[in-house]
Amino acid sequence: MTTLYENLRLINPGVELPNAALAVTDGKVAAILPAGTVRPRADRTVDLTGKIIMPGFVDIHFHGCLGADFCDGTPEALERIGRGKAAEGVTTMVPTTLTIAETDLFRALEVARDYRRYPTGARLAGVHLEGPFLSSSCLGAQNPAHRRDPDPDLVERANRIVPVLKVTFAPELPGGIRFTRFLSERGIMPSGGHSAADYACFDEARQAGMKHLTHFCNMMTPLHHLRFGMVGGGLTADDVSVEIIADGIHLTAEMIRFIFRNKGVRGVMLITDAMCAAGMPDGEYSLGGLPVKVTEGRATLADGRTVAGSTLRFHRGVRFLQESTQLPLAELAYVTGFNQARSLGIPGAGELLPGNPADFVILDENLEIQETRIGGEKAADPK
Repeated sequence: MTTLYENLRLINPGVELPNAALAVTDGKVAAILPAGTVRPRADRTVDLTGKIIMPGFVDIHFHGCLGADFCDGTPEALERIGRGKAAEGVTTMVPTTLTIAETDLFRALEVARDYRRYPTGARLAGVHLEGPFLSSSCLGAQNPAHRRDPDPDLVERANRIVPVLKVTFAPELPGGIRFTRFLSERGIMPSGGHSAADYACFDEARQAGMKHLTHFCNMMTPLHHLRFGMVGGGLTADDVSVEIIADGIHLTAEMIRFIFRNKGVRGVMLITDAMCAAGMPDGEYSLGGLPVKVTEGRATLADGRTVAGSTLRFHRGVRFLQESTQLPLAELAYVTGFNQARSLGIPGAGELLPGNPADFVILDENLEIQETRIGGEKAADPK
């Protein structure tokens, strides 16, 4: 079965093709056809005049959406999340844990293992452990009751259940540099975050394999003219990628432009860090057992100051990035999935190439989602 999507604007990392066509056969990309090339025979033709096709988005850091949290540890919650992420244009997801009790953590991982076999929305490539190996002085909205120092055994046990692709931790904790090497040697991305590390510690961890920084500029040592910190390190280390939450709350548009000027599109990864209130009305919620209040889309702990994740939906972050940077979509396509997939070793994601899964999002000129397709099949309409 071949479907030909015709008369579209096709976006790939570094490439924009106007008046192009995309052929999909049996769930995979069969051909990308620039304007003027001969179109193959197809069983079905879809006219997408005025529409954009981009590779499906890849969200490697989020906790939930639509009232469900990954750490709820139920099949129903993860199925709801999978469908909700697909409605944001996310075709590959890496759900993220919190600093919670170990029994709750492993229950969530078992649910992830089962969902991965039979997904009902976005594909689950693996999981991201955010904690519990965090600095007590930089916990943010993480639960202090379950914080602990780096423990390779916990990661080994988790990885036997479902692939652990990334671990966020504070490298200055006891054994932090050894832990960095442990993760790197096993193909798990060490990511600095919730950390009070100084620049010297950052650089030692970088050399040991820490090549990501989690929700950049948030819950890490800031840039200071006398204390360079993790932010300074992230801005200047060419081999370190930084996650950004493009919601106007975690980073201003000016800071986003500054980050892109220093890192370039190959060094930045868009994430949402969304919690269960994403896609929901303002109100009272929880995150890792901590009460959260959402007011005008801003999620905070009870103190009203500590930001507790975000309510960002991925496609809204794409639009905020474009408005903030004025970069062409072909450049932002590195940031919306390509970089994440290459960094964490997720094959076939973030780029539309012949033979890759036909995972893509159809958008209008305002970057509103019209449809998401995973393996060529309709996964979600916008909610």
